[in-house]
Amino acid sequence: MRKGPNVKKELLRAAVALTWLAAGTPVGAAQVTVSDAWFRALPASLPAGGYFTLHNNGTAVQLTAAQSPACGTLMLHRSTRTGGMDSMMMVGSVIVPAGGTIAFSPGGYHLMCTSPKSAMTPGGQVPVTFRFSDGTTTTARFDVRNASGR
Repeated sequence: MRKGPNVKKELLRAAVALTWLAAGTPVGAAQVTVSDAWFRALPASLPAGGYFTLHNNGTAVQLTAAQSPACGTLMLHRSTRTGGMDSMMMVGSVIVPAGGTIAFSPGGYHLMCTSPKSAMTPGGQVPVTFRFSDGTTTTARFDVRNASGR
């Protein structure tokens, strides 16, 4: 066995590795993936809508926030229709069920990008980082489409 300060470092590394192995696969947002991600960019600096699907292969978790350098502010929103009236409101979080999916699509849950930056140009891509209730994050690339969604 070697002696000196390197032995302590090696023992510490081994202890950390064993702790990770004993803990198993992380649960929660580490198991959440993003697909079909895109923004609808509108002209004249109008807000852009973001759409995507979350797939959760872990335990239930809540999506609590999203951010992108392409947006002045990025909020979780939901559109609803009640009594023939359409409305849209900001939501604080959205549950992503264990083993399930949730779609953010036109007419339902979506991202609202206010003050879009120059990166929000049809044909491009912008990153979005999602934050979950368990403290984890995941980042996805969103295609930017024009006002007709193409």
